[in-house]
Amino acid sequence: MAADKPKPKGKADECGYADGVPDKDGVPDKKMKRLVYEAELHSLQVELVKLQEWIKHEGLRVAMLFEGRDAAGKGGTIKRFTEHLSPRVARVAALTTPSDREKTQWYFQRYVAHLPAAGEVVLFDRSWYNRAGVERVMGFCTEDQVWDFLRACPEFERMLIRSGIILVKYWFSVSDAEQERRFQARIKDPLRQWKLSPMDLQSRVRWVEYSQAKDEMFSYTDTKDSPWYVVNADNKRRARLSCIHHLLSLIPYEDVSPKVPKLPVLPAERGYVRPPIDSQTFVPQVF
Repeated sequence: MAADKPKPKGKADECGYADGVPDKDGVPDKKMKRLVYEAELHSLQVELVKLQEWIKHEGLRVAMLFEGRDAAGKGGTIKRFTEHLSPRVARVAALTTPSDREKTQWYFQRYVAHLPAAGEVVLFDRSWYNRAGVERVMGFCTEDQVWDFLRACPEFERMLIRSGIILVKYWFSVSDAEQERRFQARIKDPLRQWKLSPMDLQSRVRWVEYSQAKDEMFSYTDTKDSPWYVVNADNKRRARLSCIHHLLSLIPYEDVSPKVPKLPVLPAERGYVRPPIDSQTFVPQVF
């Protein structure tokens, strides 16, 4: 069998990766086979369920932030995190554009309302870091507001951590070439066209501005107390697995899953006669 052809080199992203390959390696990243990926994902999701039970048992509060380039795979990774978890324990916070009233509030105020209580995990699909990213690049805030955010954010996060919240920040890094490929795929797929917002299109035009904003934001907010964990996201399957594995390694947990219940035996019929089935309105069985 002929050797795989190297992928065309795109512009390296802000972490020095091109098409998902560290510069020091130089070997194209091979796509993980679906069966291998699904087996690994299942194993990790079983552990996530155990972690969920531990978080409930210990009353932990976990806040996870997912940030990064548009089309970097944040949403898909969040979906794999929550796929088999209880929505009463793990919930996603994906805030829309602030209302006129929210624009007059303390900047962090609307995010504080979504922070976890005891026994909860909140996954922020974008977060307060909008201020240092899209809002700054698109001119939705002033430079004074940006610098106020950069000064206040590390202390705000230290406050959260001191209060007992486990704060985990992930930055999904994707190369310019891979982002272009994903945008083109979305344009062709009617199920994903809704993902292409005007902001996404502008992110292509303002690639360098977003890089500069991200680098400056990291220089202020990548702290010892609350570090950024960068996920190389050019390969979606590897990125999802790596991110889940990393979270499991961050929070020590024990298996406190409840014992598997036994289904009770159905009781004997007691002479109850149910109404005729044709008295109910059924959905037409088209398929």
